[in-house]
Amino acid sequence: MSINPDMRLAEGFFDDPEKLPTRDGFGKGAVEAGKADERVVVLSADLAESTRAEWFQKEFPERFVEMGVAEQNMATVAAGMANYGKIPFITSYAAFSPGRNWEQIRTTIALNNVPVKVCGMHAGVSVGPDGATHQMLEDIALMRAMPNMTVFSPCDAEEARKATLSAARLKGPAYLRFGREKTPVFTTADTPFEVGKANVLWRAGEITVALFATGPLVHNALLAARELEKEGIASAVVNVHTIKPLDTETLVRLAREAGAVVTIEEHQVQGGLGGAVAECLAREAPTPIEFVGVQDSFGQSGAPDELIAHYRMDAAHIIESARKAAARRARG
Repeated sequence: MSINPDMRLAEGFFDDPEKLPTRDGFGKGAVEAGKADERVVVLSADLAESTRAEWFQKEFPERFVEMGVAEQNMATVAAGMANYGKIPFITSYAAFSPGRNWEQIRTTIALNNVPVKVCGMHAGVSVGPDGATHQMLEDIALMRAMPNMTVFSPCDAEEARKATLSAARLKGPAYLRFGREKTPVFTTADTPFEVGKANVLWRAGEITVALFATGPLVHNALLAARELEKEGIASAVVNVHTIKPLDTETLVRLAREAGAVVTIEEHQVQGGLGGAVAECLAREAPTPIEFVGVQDSFGQSGAPDELIAHYRMDAAHIIESARKAAARRARG
C-alpha cells in the first residue's frame, strides 16, 4: 500500500469518503479556540451563516461582532481589538476579504504585526453557480506576498479545524482559505498537523514525479497517484497545507529525488502554490514543473465538479500533467 501510515488517514477515503465543506472546520475550530482562550473574538461582515461564524456566535454571543457589509471597517476594527489584547478572526467571502479590504489588512494588520486572523470563505471555482465575481482565485497570491502573514490552505474540514486552532495560537496575523462545496474528509484527528510542515501522504517506490497539492484538490492528487501507480509511474503526494512559511526542506528533497514536479491548486497558477514552489526550486533545485490550476482566466457559473473538470483540475488532468512532467524528466 502506498499510503503513508504515519499520516493516519481516514479509512475508505478513496471510494466512499465523508464529505464536508472546509468552512465547517473553521466553525468547529473557532468554537474550540474560543473555549481555550477567552481573548478569541469573531467578526462577521453580514455573512455569519455562510461563513459558519454563527457557530461561534451561538456559543459566545458576547464575543461576536456583526459589522454589516463593511469589510474595510471590519479589518481596521479587528486591528484595534488585537492591539488591545484580543485575538480576532474576521470572516467573509474571500472575494471580499481579502479581495475588498486588502489595503486595510496590509496597513492596519500586517504592517503592525497584530494577531488578526483573516478567514476567506467560498474560495475557488467550486463556489459554482455564484460565478466569476465570487470565485476568488487570487487570494493566495495576495496574501503570501504580505510581510508577517502566515497562509493556510487546509485540505479538508478536519484539517481546517486544526488550522483554525493553530492560527489562534500564532502571535502574528494569518490568512485561512476555506471552501463552500462539500469535499472529501480524508484526514483524522490523529493526522499530524504542524504549521509550516508539509505532509507526505502517499509514496510509491522509487518516485519519478512529486505531486505538490493544496486545499481540497489534495484528494484529487491522491486519486491521480493511485491511477499513476497502475501505469507504472511512481509518485509522491504532498499536502502543502501551509503555503507560507513554505516547507522548503521537504519540497526540495522530493523534487531532487523525483526529478519532476506537478503543483495542484484551485487558484490562479500565477502567484499561488505553483509560484511559491517555482520560486523555491529555482533557488534550490531547478526541476521541470507542470502547473495544475486556473490558467490566467476568471471563473464562470456552473456545477462545482463541472468547473473543476473544465479548468483541468480533476484527477484525469492531474494524471495528464504528471505524465508530461515525467516525460520532461526522462528527456533530461
